[in-house]
Amino acid sequence: MGDPFGYPPRLTFQAPDLTRSPSREADLSTQPARAQAPPRLPLADGDEERASGRAPPSGQGPQAPDGLSGPGTPGPLSPPVERLRRRSEFLAAAKGRSASRGAVVVQALERVDPRVKPELIRIGFTATRKIGGAVVRNRAKRRLREAARRLVPEFGRPGFDYVFIARAGTPTRAWDRLLDDVKTALISLAPPGKAAPT
Repeated sequence: MGDPFGYPPRLTFQAPDLTRSPSREADLSTQPARAQAPPRLPLADGDEERASGRAPPSGQGPQAPDGLSGPGTPGPLSPPVERLRRRSEFLAAAKGRSASRGAVVVQALERVDPRVKPELIRIGFTATRKIGGAVVRNRAKRRLREAARRLVPEFGRPGFDYVFIARAGTPTRAWDRLLDDVKTALISLAPPGKAAPT
């Protein structure tokens, strides 16, 4: 084989290194490209699908709590329900009848406004600072909105405006009992001769 420290062996030793080095670089440069290219395309597609089809999971995100959707939604034969928006409408309802039951006060007024459809039920919600801070008041109103969503289509009367007023116990009252409070208040406010269904 010759002297390993001689010039010719040194050239033969270096020549393979020089020829192999580019091949290794080529292998290193091409293999990652082949290995990375396939994952990039599915990842981009997956991100696009999630971005284009992203929707909040059920029970999260905007729920449109005032839209009266979901269980308890008015059926085809149920009267339409809308929200009271103006302060004057709340003040007018305060002049009607009221019923206090457990953790809620409900005011009811039979409308005489010809501009509003007679088959329409309108509802509003209020919670004063007496029951707590903003977080407590918001929780109370959310619970009353949900109770009204379930019960007003069945126990409310067409042509009436209802205002649900939160009391101190509204945010923490057992849910079944709060539903019963709202239901019995609505039934008691049914006009004479037009008792609400039980």
